[in-house]
Amino acid sequence: MQDTVIHRGKTEIVQLNLGAKCNQMCRHCHVDAGPNRTEAMDTAVIDRVFSLIERTPGIRAIDLTGGAPELHPLFRSVVKRACSLGLEVIDRCNLSVLLEDGQELTAIFLAEHSVHIIASLPCYTMENVDAQRGQAVFARSIKVLKTLNGLGYGREDPSAESSGLILDLVYNPGGAFLPGNQAELDRDYHARLRAEYGISFNKLIAITNVPIARFRSDLELQGSYGSYIELLRLNFNPDALDSLMCKSLVSIGWTGEIYDCDFNQALRLKESLSRTVFDIRSFDDLEGSRICLSTHCFACTAGAGSSCFGAVTGEASKIEPAQVGEAAR
Repeated sequence: MQDTVIHRGKTEIVQLNLGAKCNQMCRHCHVDAGPNRTEAMDTAVIDRVFSLIERTPGIRAIDLTGGAPELHPLFRSVVKRACSLGLEVIDRCNLSVLLEDGQELTAIFLAEHSVHIIASLPCYTMENVDAQRGQAVFARSIKVLKTLNGLGYGREDPSAESSGLILDLVYNPGGAFLPGNQAELDRDYHARLRAEYGISFNKLIAITNVPIARFRSDLELQGSYGSYIELLRLNFNPDALDSLMCKSLVSIGWTGEIYDCDFNQALRLKESLSRTVFDIRSFDDLEGSRICLSTHCFACTAGAGSSCFGAVTGEASKIEPAQVGEAAR
């Protein structure tokens, strides 16, 4: 992958990693977020990002992530500023954070500002979710999903009065294998969550686990890191290259450093470690620059492809983990 050359197109989405503080410590977290992390984007960086957005035609969305972005003290201010510019606001929410002390009114705030919620729910069973994300996280997530539905989020009827409140769910595999077919998973999630909990949502996003940080450590502990990388390589789908999220999304770290994606940010991987939001005049300055690629990028090009917004192409034929050795020979 390092020998491949891909260049950025026009920036449409600005993703802000507001900080690493989180109420959970998930096994697959690629930024090593947790309750004891203190890093947070300061006011100067936030002000500069909005200045650059105002100077860059074509920016349509601001994508807030972390950690748990809701725990940042300026989260609401950022949302309000983005709304005032007419941007779509996306909140990467782990759901359980909305039950933390001080977050009692956050769900209402998100609804009042029509924030698009992309919420983590890696399975529709308690056992699988709690194994990945921590004890009792599934029950807490279900409770929050019911609250969001009560506010009008996730209405499947497009004619419903609150149908503009978008609630998408994120699935990621529980181990060293690729996601199943996104459309089939979507149908399963809708059926199970509706039947068992009366929960509705808009669509499911299937994301391939990227072999970095905690997930890489987990793979190495199991002795399966090499076989997982081989799985990704053997499932490389060239059709995914045209739709890679790094071609139209820019990731901004809490210190203002610029990255091609959130995964490169976690690795501090970029062409120039000195480049920050203070070194450019607008996000248009990034157009045509070379995207920094490495082995982990195979996760975004395997099978149907993967991005922060789900599969990027039609489902491709898939080599399963048990077939890796045979295919390699």
